[in-house]
Amino acid sequence: MQLRELGLDPWFAGLAADRRDATLALARVVAVDRNRYVIRNERGEVPAELTGRLVHATVTAGDLPCVGDWVCARYRNAATVASIHDVLPRRSFIRRKVPGPDVDYQVLAANVDAAFVVQACQFDFNVRRLERYLVMVRDGHVAPIVLLTKTDLVDAAELEQMITRIRLTGLAATIVCVSNVTGMGIDEVRNLMTAGRTYCLLGSSGVGKTTLTNRLIGDARLETRDVSHTGEGRHATTRRQLIVLANGSLLIDMPGMRELGMLGVDAGIDETFTAIGELAKSCRFTDCSHVSEPGCAVRAAVERRELSEEHLRNFLKLRKESLFHELSYVERRKQDKSFGRMVNSVLKQKDRSRRT
Repeated sequence: MQLRELGLDPWFAGLAADRRDATLALARVVAVDRNRYVIRNERGEVPAELTGRLVHATVTAGDLPCVGDWVCARYRNAATVASIHDVLPRRSFIRRKVPGPDVDYQVLAANVDAAFVVQACQFDFNVRRLERYLVMVRDGHVAPIVLLTKTDLVDAAELEQMITRIRLTGLAATIVCVSNVTGMGIDEVRNLMTAGRTYCLLGSSGVGKTTLTNRLIGDARLETRDVSHTGEGRHATTRRQLIVLANGSLLIDMPGMRELGMLGVDAGIDETFTAIGELAKSCRFTDCSHVSEPGCAVRAAVERRELSEEHLRNFLKLRKESLFHELSYVERRKQDKSFGRMVNSVLKQKDRSRRT
């Protein structure tokens, strides 16, 4: 396999030429399971570990390698293992706030061209959650495609109502209806995937991501589990991994996500809520919060029923959440820098003392 078949293009090749020497080889991260890595180049896959120098030079955990990253590695022991020395800059990414109370970024996948945002028609369908996914995807400069799975569990009228609810949000992305039981939409998904380009599947556990991946692969290599009595699938995928499909496209399969915290996603919010952005240009005040100000064009559109009240509420909620976490993140980074300066100062003082 050539590196171009793993997604290497002139942009990444140019970056690699500037950053690696003759002792380092270019490879792509194809699997991450906690702190364990698997990388792949022309000769195949090998386990890899980070060098201590790379770990100490990394500012935040989000800068560490993730699935889809291009890395410079040194192979050892007859090329059976490798050490990762550098990570090339990312062209795109999928990231979220880390789950729980900590305020930091978690990068889930890198260098993704398009993301399939998956929602099941039965238990999982939720327009507000879909908007949250779309914000996350667009903020990382990734094109979204919406997949509505398990369409065999609803009738045609219900399915059409779901599509209408999505369209009322102003979403312009492609929507594909899929059934892993009947095979509906599988060929359409496959035809959207181009050789040498990277795609990922995003969605909650049990929406059919792993089963869909198996159908795209053409075998049952990935583990799936029975669904519960509610129709909700059980968590199957336990690690993020990049798979090369028969048509030459690359697919990243990831575990389902329960938490989708927003952190510093202003660009993604603007791109997802474009209708609100256009209306806001006509508000009386440039800093209008779209809550109670006089002359608010957004509120006026809601009152005329040209804009969904629910759509606006979700916009305000996501913007507030992102701003709150961003302020906390900036404050924490300031504290980290202050602590770093203090440590350096103490070390310098000790060094001067030893010399005298």
